[in-house]
Amino acid sequence: MRKNAFFAGLLALILVLAGCGGSGGNDGNDGKSSGNGGSSGEKVKISVWAMGDEAKSLPTIAEEFMKEHPNIVVDVQALPWSNAHDKLLTAVASKGGPDVVQMGTTWMAEFANAGALKDLTPYIDQYPEFAPDQFYEGAVGTTKFGDKIYGIPWYTETRFLYYRSDLLAEAGYPEAPKTWDELRDAAKKLADRGKDKYGLSIDMNEQSLTFMFARQNGSALLGEDGKPLFNQPEFKEAVEYLKGFFDDGSAPLDLGLDTVQAFAGEGIVPMFISGPWMINAIQSQAPDLEGKWAVAPLPAKENNLSVLGGSNLAVFEYTKHPEEALAFIQYMSKKETQMKWNELTKSLPANIAAWDAPLLKEDPKYQAIQEQLRHSEHMPMIVQWEKIAQTYLDSFERIVRANADIQAELDAFNAKAEQILSE
Repeated sequence: MRKNAFFAGLLALILVLAGCGGSGGNDGNDGKSSGNGGSSGEKVKISVWAMGDEAKSLPTIAEEFMKEHPNIVVDVQALPWSNAHDKLLTAVASKGGPDVVQMGTTWMAEFANAGALKDLTPYIDQYPEFAPDQFYEGAVGTTKFGDKIYGIPWYTETRFLYYRSDLLAEAGYPEAPKTWDELRDAAKKLADRGKDKYGLSIDMNEQSLTFMFARQNGSALLGEDGKPLFNQPEFKEAVEYLKGFFDDGSAPLDLGLDTVQAFAGEGIVPMFISGPWMINAIQSQAPDLEGKWAVAPLPAKENNLSVLGGSNLAVFEYTKHPEEALAFIQYMSKKETQMKWNELTKSLPANIAAWDAPLLKEDPKYQAIQEQLRHSEHMPMIVQWEKIAQTYLDSFERIVRANADIQAELDAFNAKAEQILSE
């Protein structure tokens, strides 16, 4: 794929403004690298940039790594997701960023295309822990750009159904809805409980939601020629399906309550679609719901595909210590390390074997999530996907709130997507 001229110009501008900022890749020994430290036994310092709440726990794992690799010092820098993207852009421009970097799966194509990430393809056979068959197929797909591999799966996530099992049972569903028709029916029955009661929460800001449902309805999203298919019948039917929950009062607009508040108590909204992070939120904020809620794979139409996300670990192209960086990623990929990481952060292991951990194997919620992971795919790995997905949210907003003509709105969105893809 050709380089994006605008992106290159932006990096040049950042370089002028930012000077030679950044650290990490230039830290430590400048001599020959080796997996155990410098050639003379001196310590090598590597910088690891990680994001979000999980990053706060990473130093604990890094300490264990350093016990096994006494000549490598790991400096973990935790970045908030809100400014991580800009900081990475600056690092690319200055060529002075980290040695190892956490990459959100939707960022992989952009930074691989910009030449910011080292091609790991030659190393896959050298490190048994990097073997693709050790990870979920969808997770491996997020590490690829073109025909090369630029990262190793770290942790994974997907979207699935949360539901109040007690209220669903009262509505005639002793088990979670398994089809689109059952989901619509259950949501309507729950909404019919009375005033200010609903069935399903649909997050208007969840950019992957419609694309997931479109795939469940048989949409390929992009054709073999790379052209968007967002105005085709399969995609339109998915939009109509989601809009139907708002039209019949099953889904609320502007409820004014957060997800756990609406889920707890009387169950104003007893079903929602989200990721694994909500398990801890419910358990900590609504402990009285114990035994009254569960999770399940998404209901199916032609299939029940969900979106696969999470984060990968990549080696920054400008590192002076690639072997030490790879040694750290190798350690993070081990089954035992992934189990430990799950205990610390509740992040879902990308390593399939790590799911044998009792915490995951004996919990029906996590078993349901693992089943969904087997039926999850990443969004298209193209540089422009993030912009396309954000653009769609504006279209969906007009469809739901202003009752805009669906076909006309999707025709306009499809044309805009074609324009974005041609930039």
